[in-house]
Amino acid sequence: MVATSTEQLSALSNTTVVVHPLVLLSVADHHARSVPRGSSKRVVGILLGQDNGSTINVANSFGIPFEEDEKDSKTWFLDHNYIDSMWEMFKKVNARERMIGWYHTGPKLRASDQEINDLLKRYIARPVMVIVDVRPQTVGIPTDAYFAVEEIKDDGTETRKTFLHVPSAIEAEEAEEIGVEHLLRDIKDSTTTTLATRVAEQLASLRGLQSRLSDIQSYLVDVASGKMPLNHQISYHLQDALNLLPDLNDQELTQSFVTTTNDEQLVVYLSSLLRAVIALHALVDNKASIGRAELEESKSEKEKEKGKGAKSEEKSDKEDSSKTNIEDKGL
Repeated sequence: MVATSTEQLSALSNTTVVVHPLVLLSVADHHARSVPRGSSKRVVGILLGQDNGSTINVANSFGIPFEEDEKDSKTWFLDHNYIDSMWEMFKKVNARERMIGWYHTGPKLRASDQEINDLLKRYIARPVMVIVDVRPQTVGIPTDAYFAVEEIKDDGTETRKTFLHVPSAIEAEEAEEIGVEHLLRDIKDSTTTTLATRVAEQLASLRGLQSRLSDIQSYLVDVASGKMPLNHQISYHLQDALNLLPDLNDQELTQSFVTTTNDEQLVVYLSSLLRAVIALHALVDNKASIGRAELEESKSEKEKEKGKGAKSEEKSDKEDSSKTNIEDKGL
């Protein structure tokens, strides 16, 4: 889509691309079947769904044959005849779903993306491009959505085509939620506790935040060094984000942080103390049970020895009495 005004750019930036789990599973399966392990090749496919203006609902997808030269980004092949035949079949299955864009597994933008997007304008008036990161170590939302626009420079020089990043989200319908829950139940590690799972999720969130901050830092460094042009829209968003940060020079705010931290540390300290008391109680109880068992065992052994002594005395008495009877008979 060609955007020639600030209003059109702001309207595009307010568009949200909603990607369903079925699309993520389909893209991951397409990549796993087509690309060998350790390769940097990407796969390309078509996105199906509904374009509702401010919201684009990506509900389905299918892969298409695609090849490109890794050394020369301008050399690539995309079978658009395959797109025609697949689209004819998909229309017979679900007429509500339309072609709304395309995807690839990047994981970043490439030089040939603009040419591929221009080719797909034969089928879609406003194609959205979604980059799905299928790498296992990816943290956070694995999708990035873009619209092709013509950037107008402030100095009045010639416009150039670029991609405008728009927000994306992962949402599911009820049937998809049930299927995803079954998948998570099958792959869930039963040895981990709920607390360990929560800590792992928070750690993954922090890693995602760290990666985003690293991207922002690299962008600002490139802008400061002149490698990338200044984008005022990005600067406004960064300023809004920085304005939301708390003022740590405020004494009242600092004291509230300290109080909250102390309360949390107190809970951790009491939990550790309680755990130590419970472990000590279990140790003492174990020692007591072992002592009782040893005492009962020693009593039983003494009783057995007493029984053996009584039996030996009875036996000796019987032998003495038998000897006496024999002697009496001999007399």
